[in-house]
Amino acid sequence: MKGLFSFGSAPSAGPKASAPQASAPKAFAAKPGNPAAGEIIKEGSDRTFMTDVMEASRTVPVIVDFWATWCGPCKQLGPALEKLVLAARGAVRLVKIDIDRNPAIAQQLRVQSIPAVYAFFQGRPVDGFVGAVPESQLKQFVDRLVKAAKDAGAGGGGDMLEMALEEAAQALAHGDPGTASAIYSEILEAEPEHGVAYAGLARCMIAAGELLHARQLLDQAPASLAKDKDIAAARNALELAEQGQSAGPIPELMEKLARDKDNHQIRYELALALFAAGKREAAVDELLTIIRRDREWNDQMARKQLVKFFDAFGATDPLTLSARRRLSSILFS
Repeated sequence: MKGLFSFGSAPSAGPKASAPQASAPKAFAAKPGNPAAGEIIKEGSDRTFMTDVMEASRTVPVIVDFWATWCGPCKQLGPALEKLVLAARGAVRLVKIDIDRNPAIAQQLRVQSIPAVYAFFQGRPVDGFVGAVPESQLKQFVDRLVKAAKDAGAGGGGDMLEMALEEAAQALAHGDPGTASAIYSEILEAEPEHGVAYAGLARCMIAAGELLHARQLLDQAPASLAKDKDIAAARNALELAEQGQSAGPIPELMEKLARDKDNHQIRYELALALFAAGKREAAVDELLTIIRRDREWNDQMARKQLVKFFDAFGATDPLTLSARRRLSSILFS
């Protein structure tokens, strides 16, 4: 390892590629609407090295994986390294650099064979190795970095995870279950028994109308999540969606309601159908209309159903908070 971290003029160019170039493998890679997850593993370059590695390493250890498309051992080492970095949940980060596309930094670091893996922390190189190594040795390498970060009071795994969960929740709340599903799935790759992510993925399926898949997912939930409150809320949301599917087509219900605007039963069924279709705000509006006009209708069925909506949305969901305020305004006016 002598001279591994020598900075200065490069003596020679690194290995040259003879095969077509391709993008680096991506696990928790950056994607539109998912910046938190994209900070954990990313593709680096000569241009972004100072930002992605040197500056970022001042707060969290950053591993740099030099690879190339023609490198067989790189294809084995890369996924194993990504898996361990994901498992660290943001306590370390990984930057992958294709040496054929980015020869300058490889030359400066005197990379003469690949795979070559370097670790930086607090703005300086701290560890590294060359060549493929067993996964047990790779885990020790990552664990050392995590420990070093904790000893220094650094790292940010929990913060990164919370950011990813918040990003997913926002995407789902704004009608983008595809992006939310991708984030939740990647979190579950690193932590298969994460209740919030598991429930979130089920909610994405519900929002996309994939109720059967959501039912299968929840029925297969790990035993450790049997009493998880987020899983329970997701099951409630699924039951409401299944109930709504049997309420009838939305256009027909709207047509019936237009002819009989005071028919609370039709409006109630419309609210269920809207919920099942992912039109949450419209569903809430219809129930609030019933409560405003006749809060005691059918033994307060509209209010009770609205409370079930709140449970399904989650206590901190923006729609829950706003709808609760509107409900209070009606009940106490």
